[in-house]
Amino acid sequence: MFDKLFVLSQYVTPQLTVSRLAGWLADMDKSPVLKNRVIKWFIGRYGVDMSEALEPDPEAYPSFNAFFTRALKPGLRPVDDSASVLVSPVDGAISQLGTITDDRVFQAKGQSFSLNELLGGDPERAKDFENGEFATIYLSPKDYHRIHMPMAGTLREMTYVPGKLFSVNPITAEQVPNLFARNERVACVFDTEAGPMALVLVGAMIVGSMETTWAGVVAPGTEGVSTSNYQHLAKPISFAKGEEMGRFRLGSTVVMVMPRGKVTWNGDQVAGKTVRMGEAFGALPELEHNRD
Repeated sequence: MFDKLFVLSQYVTPQLTVSRLAGWLADMDKSPVLKNRVIKWFIGRYGVDMSEALEPDPEAYPSFNAFFTRALKPGLRPVDDSASVLVSPVDGAISQLGTITDDRVFQAKGQSFSLNELLGGDPERAKDFENGEFATIYLSPKDYHRIHMPMAGTLREMTYVPGKLFSVNPITAEQVPNLFARNERVACVFDTEAGPMALVLVGAMIVGSMETTWAGVVAPGTEGVSTSNYQHLAKPISFAKGEEMGRFRLGSTVVMVMPRGKVTWNGDQVAGKTVRMGEAFGALPELEHNRD
């Protein structure tokens, strides 16, 4: 009963207003006393491990968002440098992973969503990933909230898609149809040695905004779908494996998408498993073959 009431409340809550207000408050730096109290409450409430933070003193952060997007101490998230290994882009828990079938991506028991809609509604963009592989990773409030590259790549395009702001926790995923393709999101497509790769940053309730390292804060944005193409830049925007590509200013979910036959998820990566940024997540068979 509680779960149903929780989900129902999200339909009647002014999601955008609440989330934008939360984002504004999280950026405030004019009231250090209030800011410090909120950060310390958050650490205690969600069990944040500040011993991992580059700056372990909660009061040293100028705003809540600065704390939330905190850096980690060097070396805490070693990146598997094997050429044929795709790594986890974030700290979090695997929501689901598997194969995309007839444009449908598995969300939870009885629920799925459209790959085409997830990527912004352009069939040509989705065509690269038909019957491909996906992995959805949920970032909880206590997690490290920077997003890194699963493998080296060059940015092809970024699409901002306005939408709802439902919570993306497991309870909501089981009960809200088409969840990840109806929430606000930023879909980034990269060209890699293994072919195209999409990283989709999905917004959620109380998420102040999302940002990328090349465009800054992306959402809130325009009222309609907006795509920026980066293919013809004089200086391409390229990333090494493990390099930071974005952040959640308050947390959410990343959906990683690869073309058919280009990746095999590791057998120990299953729904519910906790993962850490940089750990081996999947094998890239073509790159393994080329290396041999």
